[in-house]
Amino acid sequence: MSALLILQIVISAMLGAAMGSFLNVVAHRSLEGRPWWGKERSVCEACGKGLSAVELIPLVSWVIQRGRCRGCKARVSPRYLVVELLGAAGAGLVAWRWGLSWAYLLSLAGCFGLLVNALTDYESGDVFDIFALAMGVCGLAIRAFGGWWALADGVLGAAVGGGIFALIIIVSRGGMGWGDASFMAGFGAILGWKMTLFAFYAGIMAGGVGIAWLMLRGKVKWGRGDSVPLVPYLAVGGFFTLLFGPQIIYNIGMRFQLIFQPGWPW
Repeated sequence: MSALLILQIVISAMLGAAMGSFLNVVAHRSLEGRPWWGKERSVCEACGKGLSAVELIPLVSWVIQRGRCRGCKARVSPRYLVVELLGAAGAGLVAWRWGLSWAYLLSLAGCFGLLVNALTDYESGDVFDIFALAMGVCGLAIRAFGGWWALADGVLGAAVGGGIFALIIIVSRGGMGWGDASFMAGFGAILGWKMTLFAFYAGIMAGGVGIAWLMLRGKVKWGRGDSVPLVPYLAVGGFFTLLFGPQIIYNIGMRFQLIFQPGWPW
């Protein structure tokens, strides 16, 4: 790897850790109905003490403080560290895969969109339409630099992603929430139609493995009507698609002699 690429990976990982910290707060406060913008400060959930800048350094603060509040010494959930690590790893891998390119920006937007939606769905089963919309708007805005074809591909991706889940919801008569449909529509605007189909397949496969594991552990029982959040599994498949989808789609096209271009418009 070149020195420039290594530098980009390091900077992206730092950005990802910071975004992971921020999106964790966004998800948590949104579920509680609290504002996460403006003058609202970060505080210790145990004692209510306002946190200083030193206590909010992604990754570093949690490790140095050994997962405890500096004031009351209450335990701070390892969730904060885990989400920051996920953000750092996701952004770093995207930089490694795509370098300095428009595909990097699209993938970065997708990575952060996947993270915040997976967090809310995992914690409470809620998917916020506003976060899905933000993902879609970012995707289409970046795609606009690729011309009309790239923009149209994003719009078609949104229609395919949302349409698949809308069909499932209608057929299952509400067996799945509309939040899943809005999430996949927003992500589809980033991916385009071909990679949206691939991400759907990869996400369902990841969900099958995850649910089988939960069943083996006794967390979910067949026929009991247990509800399992789907977006975290779609996020796993979606992130895999961000990294390797274009190449896989290109190889499929070559194998079956289809006129498929790589998934990104550039």
